[in-house]
Amino acid sequence: MLRIENLEKVYATGDHALKNVQLEVPKGQVMALIGPSGAGKSTLIRCVNRLVEPTSGSIRLGDLELTRLGSSDLRHARSRMGMIFQEYALVERLSVMENVLSGRLGYVGFWRSFLRKFPQSDIDEAFNLLERVGLDHMADKRADELSGGQRQRVGICRALIQNPDLLLVDEPTASLDPKTSRQIMRLICELCEERQLAAIINIHDVLLAQMFARRIVGLQLGTIVYDGPPEDLNPEVLTQIYGEEDWEATIEKVKDEDEELDTAALLNIANVRPPS
Repeated sequence: MLRIENLEKVYATGDHALKNVQLEVPKGQVMALIGPSGAGKSTLIRCVNRLVEPTSGSIRLGDLELTRLGSSDLRHARSRMGMIFQEYALVERLSVMENVLSGRLGYVGFWRSFLRKFPQSDIDEAFNLLERVGLDHMADKRADELSGGQRQRVGICRALIQNPDLLLVDEPTASLDPKTSRQIMRLICELCEERQLAAIINIHDVLLAQMFARRIVGLQLGTIVYDGPPEDLNPEVLTQIYGEEDWEATIEKVKDEDEELDTAALLNIANVRPPS
């Protein structure tokens, strides 16, 4: 479980990015973090893995107090937190397999990592993960030959091969088309459920958050203004998070999308095709 208490972040500019944030994310739960630009979503994720140093407060992953760790212990703790990036962060000239195995660099010695000599168990797990996301046939392709959706799947495998306790996901669908965005969100949620992983997904797309996450947290100017199920995101709550807008149209679209997903699931179970 991830437990955040009284988290504050004040930048040197004086900007108060996070204000008294209190959160718990249990095993297996996918939490979507929504809010306008500048609300503190990315800062919150980066405080958890300490790419941004919190000003005050407590962040615990299981029995580990992350805010008190020195550099050596922090490197080890980060291996328990898989990170999935908006821009994939792959090494373009390396193969799909090499990019996935880079998630194990913190677990092998210097020379083995320098020479990219990984244990057979790591290679086997990489193949298993690539098969799970439908990319086992692309293991030897260079990363720069892949589509955006394929690159994001490689990034998911790289994060999961760390065998983490927590996934931190930063705008995983921002560079993807709507269909691929759905596929990536569905895949992340399925994998978290299969592996009982806690996950925080920073996402701008309210529709996707409502479709796939079981819990949504809304930030406004560094403060949590909503924490609850997606079905309770009514126009008043969305206005509090984002400001005035015709939110009824968004809510109706969510309902329509949910009906489409339910129909697709039933057709899949029945193994029939929808009418053309």
